[in-house]
Amino acid sequence: MTGGRTSRFRTAFTRWTASQGEVHAKEEQDRAAQLGGTRVAELTCRSPATVCGVLQSVTLRPRAGVPALLAELYDGSGSLCLVWLGRRQIAGIEPGRRLRVAGMVTRSEGQVSMFNPRYELVPRQDD
Repeated sequence: MTGGRTSRFRTAFTRWTASQGEVHAKEEQDRAAQLGGTRVAELTCRSPATVCGVLQSVTLRPRAGVPALLAELYDGSGSLCLVWLGRRQIAGIEPGRRLRVAGMVTRSEGQVSMFNPRYELVPRQDD
């Protein structure tokens, strides 16, 4: 067998035996890499980063009496907590939406976070 043929067989076999969650995570990582994002698993605190992924949840949770919109961004390697202080809602920020965010990476309440990140809504493939 040639190297290319073995590689294709191995890729197909791995995909066939992987769980649905593993396949979904790999697809998310590939899509995030195509959009130019850094993997959540590779983020370091106190450094700027661009991350791409899908919003898993969006909630309104006051912090010290100030409204705060929290969102969980998933890229296949992990989740990043996005926090917009002083916001109750943002048009387009909803579960299932793909985003590209940029900002300073921090750790808040034991979770990797970005406060008030710049964001870009990534067009849906069916748009």
